[in-house]
Amino acid sequence: MATEAESKRGYEIIKEGDEEVLRINALNWNFTPSLEDSPICMGLTIDYLVESPTVSRIIFSQRRNYTYSYEQTRLLQEIANLYKMLSKQKKVISLASLSLDPNCASLVPRWTATLQRIISSLLRTDPIGAYVELKRQLRSENIFLKKSPLEQVECCQSYINLLNYVVTLLEQTRLVQQVKREIAGYALGDRTIYAQIFRPTITPNFMFTRLMASPPEDGIIREAYDLGSAEVNIFETPDSVRPLYHLTPPEFKLTEDKYAMLDLARSVLAEHKPRDEEFLEPERMRSTFFNIGRDLLQELAEQRNVNIGFQEVSEMAEILVRYTIGFGLIETLLQDERVQDIVINGPIGQTPIFIVHQQFDECVTNLIPSREDADSWASKFRILSGRSLDEANPILDTELSIPGARARVAIVQSPLNPHGLGYSLRRHRDKPWTLTLFVENRTINPLAAGLLSFLIDGARTILFAGTRSSGKTSLLGATLIEIMRKFRIITIEDTLELPTEALRTLGYNIQAMKVRSALTKGGAEVPADEGIRASLRMGDSSLIVGEIRSSEAFALYEAMRIGALANVVAGTIHGDSPYGVFDRVVNDLKVPKTSFKATDVIVISNPIKSADGLHRWRRVLQITEVRKHWEEDPIAERGFVDLMRYNPKTDELEPTPELMNGDSEVLKAIAGNVKEWAGDWDAVWNNIMLRTKIKETVVDYARKYTRSELLEADFTTTMNDAFHKISSRVREKSGKFDTEKIFEEWHTWFKEKVKK
Repeated sequence: MATEAESKRGYEIIKEGDEEVLRINALNWNFTPSLEDSPICMGLTIDYLVESPTVSRIIFSQRRNYTYSYEQTRLLQEIANLYKMLSKQKKVISLASLSLDPNCASLVPRWTATLQRIISSLLRTDPIGAYVELKRQLRSENIFLKKSPLEQVECCQSYINLLNYVVTLLEQTRLVQQVKREIAGYALGDRTIYAQIFRPTITPNFMFTRLMASPPEDGIIREAYDLGSAEVNIFETPDSVRPLYHLTPPEFKLTEDKYAMLDLARSVLAEHKPRDEEFLEPERMRSTFFNIGRDLLQELAEQRNVNIGFQEVSEMAEILVRYTIGFGLIETLLQDERVQDIVINGPIGQTPIFIVHQQFDECVTNLIPSREDADSWASKFRILSGRSLDEANPILDTELSIPGARARVAIVQSPLNPHGLGYSLRRHRDKPWTLTLFVENRTINPLAAGLLSFLIDGARTILFAGTRSSGKTSLLGATLIEIMRKFRIITIEDTLELPTEALRTLGYNIQAMKVRSALTKGGAEVPADEGIRASLRMGDSSLIVGEIRSSEAFALYEAMRIGALANVVAGTIHGDSPYGVFDRVVNDLKVPKTSFKATDVIVISNPIKSADGLHRWRRVLQITEVRKHWEEDPIAERGFVDLMRYNPKTDELEPTPELMNGDSEVLKAIAGNVKEWAGDWDAVWNNIMLRTKIKETVVDYARKYTRSELLEADFTTTMNDAFHKISSRVREKSGKFDTEKIFEEWHTWFKEKVKK
């Protein structure tokens, strides 16, 4: 809070953790606050810094907030300290000792006026100009010294020494050191050079998150695209291996009248704080606030005679919702389908937001959230999740759903995070992933897609494993799309990541169950192992477990053993190899070795990197079957047999001799349950190749004719239904699964379908 004295002086000092922020009230200024453009603004700032020497950031508050970073503030802080020191040395600056010398009496008034002009005025408003002027005075006085009478030489030399003293002090400041090589020919009053040094982040004053509005001067644009009314530019900068993700949201393009309306509307809406129970219905709450905000903005526009259309009012109402009950610029980032991860590190307010971009990998953004943002988000996530976030429970896993985007959210706070709050958001794809989409981006190839499709129809137990950010949950989601819509699916997750709502919309018979996080202590939620056991009492269903982390592993393997040969049982687990999965399940989670044998197939996916380390891609590295005839060590006793293995030289997932020769116990077990396939490896292989050819045909057509919608879940489910119906019809007519005939009929169906 500002003290009374601070309020009168036009500024306040705000404590933000270890930082002190100088907030200067510029609402009544008749010019835009700008250190780089305005000598008056710089002079006032130096005066305030003299009174408050420990601030680390400067904010000018007008219709927009102009924030200067710690590095920029430190440049001015040194000038303020120098100005304060020289101002106190009045006897020196006034040349009192020289004025007593009768030989100097005629020169002292001119020297005093010059020195006081430079130090009292120019040093505050134009410190670079003060340095240049002092250097010019030195040159002039050295010339004068050579022409001076002998009796005045000592006086002139004393004055020159004083000028050198002040010049030396200025040369020790970072500001002068930064521009010393560029000030040749500098003209007093020309502030172009300051624009290269002082570049504020600018935000509307209803926002807390700061944004570096100006793009980097030395940046090269690698990509540019729009997010509705927001703009994204990806820059490559010479001093960083990370690209800059530069976001310009719509709120930065508004006129001053619209800013004023939004600010007033926000103040009015702030009086209506949503009740906790309202947060439990976020869509309804957002709709209510949107309607109220739109009406309020329309009234304000009429009162102020601002000509504004209905579409503009609606866009402003969306902004208003984001900055009242929403999550500010986080929501704008989540609207970008190419953003995969968002990371906000502590101490919040001192570092920018980082993202992982689909095309450019890890990027730094031009967004710097504030502590007010972080605290507000934490409160909302506590309410939305119904979970604790405090010193006793410093970890919170939850999910965020906003119009057009979903994300998994992980939050840590003290004492686990010594710098306060920290956030990590994993954006989920708007539509479910499909195997054809993974073929398109080369995570798998058509043969792998065909093999996985066959295994899923064969009701196998599958674990999708990998490191963090390897795509294992997305692969699991694509697996759900391959399950025939006539079967029931039960999903069990502690944080809702699987696309259950999308699948329900697509007509799947699916039931989502949300259980307690392994990291949560107590609470009303049901533990994961109890949730899995409850699912076994809910009838014949495919069981999908979002992630295996803790005691639910026992219940999952119980489900695998009970569900064997009946329904798909699948889940994700951390592990970088089949043996790594075995080690995790048996040694870490204490599942008996004999129970682990209930796993039929392990799919390993991991990111691979380029030799320069600057690029990475997600790839499936292994599709491995788990054999049953081993006792202690599946590696030594050949319990793991790769069906497909990644070849880094070809960047391709290739079939192993075991798969090509039919040496697969899992595939034989599937065939043993189908009359037409029993004992006939060629029939099994032909069916896998049929599925492969279908996936490949769809991907090729989508690429050739730019029909990306053919790779999405809605078409994939329709296509899978058609495939199964056609297969059944051909079998009834010919008495066998004639793969050539099935593909011929499917291809006819496909060509007719894509014409529509």
